[in-house]
Amino acid sequence: MANNNLFSDFEAVSSKQWKQQIQYELKGADYNETLVWESPEGIKVKPFYHNDETEVNLDAIVPTKPFAIVQNIFVHDVKKSNARALETLQRGAESVRFTLENDAVSIEELMQNLPLENVNYYFHLPFLSVEFSNKINEFASKSKANIFIQNDSIGQLVKDGNWFENLEKDFEKLNAIASKSTVPFLTISSGIYQNAGANIVQQLAYTLAQVNEYFNRIPTINQPITIEVAVGTNYFFEIAKLRALRLLFNTLASEYNHNFDCHIITTPTKRNKTLYDYNVNMLRTTTECMSVILGGADAVANLAYDAIYHKDNEFGDRISRNQLLVLKHESYFDKVNNPADGAYYIETLTEQLAEKALELFKDIEKNGGLISQLIDGTIQRKINESAQKEQELFDSGKEVLLGTNKYPNKNDQMKNDLELYPFVKQNARKTLITPIIEKRLAEKLEQERLSQEQ
Repeated sequence: MANNNLFSDFEAVSSKQWKQQIQYELKGADYNETLVWESPEGIKVKPFYHNDETEVNLDAIVPTKPFAIVQNIFVHDVKKSNARALETLQRGAESVRFTLENDAVSIEELMQNLPLENVNYYFHLPFLSVEFSNKINEFASKSKANIFIQNDSIGQLVKDGNWFENLEKDFEKLNAIASKSTVPFLTISSGIYQNAGANIVQQLAYTLAQVNEYFNRIPTINQPITIEVAVGTNYFFEIAKLRALRLLFNTLASEYNHNFDCHIITTPTKRNKTLYDYNVNMLRTTTECMSVILGGADAVANLAYDAIYHKDNEFGDRISRNQLLVLKHESYFDKVNNPADGAYYIETLTEQLAEKALELFKDIEKNGGLISQLIDGTIQRKINESAQKEQELFDSGKEVLLGTNKYPNKNDQMKNDLELYPFVKQNARKTLITPIIEKRLAEKLEQERLSQEQ
């Protein structure tokens, strides 16, 4: 066709020619010092990427279905939770993630009259019970419901500082669950690394190391593994992060003859969310959701704009759900499979992040593995170092959160609107390891402002 020759009359411009023109326009300024910047992960980002300098040989692995919109529901009252799930599914949610208080919940009552076709249900369990996991599995088999059981003993250790019981008993239970489960039963709660201040390479490496611990200690994982990911604000890096995660997971899984792709469910980070000028949080979560959709997330659970200081409420849930509905049905983010494919910048970032994360993962394994390094405090120390660097950038104004450390509204009052305590609480108690604590960048600044309110 004639269109194939549309650009044949134009000579191709090489990367060398582009660089020469840029250096001419710089009028003597140094190219590297002026235009090349280095990320916290040690990746040097160039002002342009060209096909004659880009040799990326990545086999992109992407989901076969468009992303699903997930609604989070904390189950306190079973009947109310059931009614809320039904309502949110009617209003556009496509999956539901239930967080259960205890194992006294009736699965049949919670799932009563809920649609089962083309809907995924996640059961996040902050406890470890063979009997209860088996109950959920039996219900899924009988009803043919698409259910993911979210057990994560290492995640419990990371967040709480203690196992559910101890290492031996926890893995004894997980192996018992694995022997009978016909539905996915295992989750990697990797979002805590991002929310605590780990950089992207650390997030990827620690997630991979956590997966490896499970592969080593549970030889009969015959279902997909769910990975929960928190997504930050560095748009293109977050697209590459998800692509690198899937690539690294499948590389590791093949070594254990695990033939299932991982199931990635994402949520915007809390680290950059703010108490003051809280409506800006909606802009942050929108771009964060965009990046993970383009990166190939299987499911997205948005974070309400007021999540850090309000209890769950219908308005906040509706706004956060509608953000995803707009992205899906009005911006058509679900219409293109693997939209980042062929973007030289993103392909290069993906490769560099994967290589650096793999190098760190190998170092962790060489030094005893993730659990060993959690016990001796190495992981906590590394995350703290990364978090401190980012905090210093925020405190100095080099990392900007609009409405908080740049252009704040001095008349904004929040003291009387707090339903939740929005700052880190330090509970002095005995733990096996130092827990990894999530902390927002704006906490210190916000505490100072609250203390000055009339």
